[in-house]
Amino acid sequence: MRRFTTKDLTLAAVLAAVYAALTVLLPIPQFGPVQCRLAEALTVLPFFFPAATPGLVVGCFIANLFSPYPLDILCGTLATLLACLLTQRMPSRWLAPLPPVLCNALIVGAEIAWFQTGFTAAFPAAYAFNALTVGAGELAACYILGSVLISALPQVAPLRALIPERRLARP
Repeated sequence: MRRFTTKDLTLAAVLAAVYAALTVLLPIPQFGPVQCRLAEALTVLPFFFPAATPGLVVGCFIANLFSPYPLDILCGTLATLLACLLTQRMPSRWLAPLPPVLCNALIVGAEIAWFQTGFTAAFPAAYAFNALTVGAGELAACYILGSVLISALPQVAPLRALIPERRLARP
């Protein structure tokens, strides 16, 4: 098992700050049933850099402290952790954005639906709506911006040297 280095800690700290700042400061919907967190594009980074995971989780936790949904602190952060861990294991860069989309649609969609309806008869319809809308925002952030990020990083010479060779070889 690889040790967590000072370089890894620095990457994690920078990503935590960037994720939290993008989420809290951008004037677009970041919380709620209709949201597009541009910071979620960063959740593809564990595909190349597993050390990005703790930074993204901490950044998400900090951002979720500003959420109108108290459970978002736990559920949203858990969704990001799970998404990052799964992204690390994706076999190709084209699949790397998929875990954040699915994890957030399923987990955050359920959290918002529960907040809106509780576990009443209205929950399944609210869950379907929220999973769809949260998933659509994630799809835009991860598959559009995240895919650009994951394609551009290997082109940056100083970063290319940090990316494991096995990740560069796959399309």
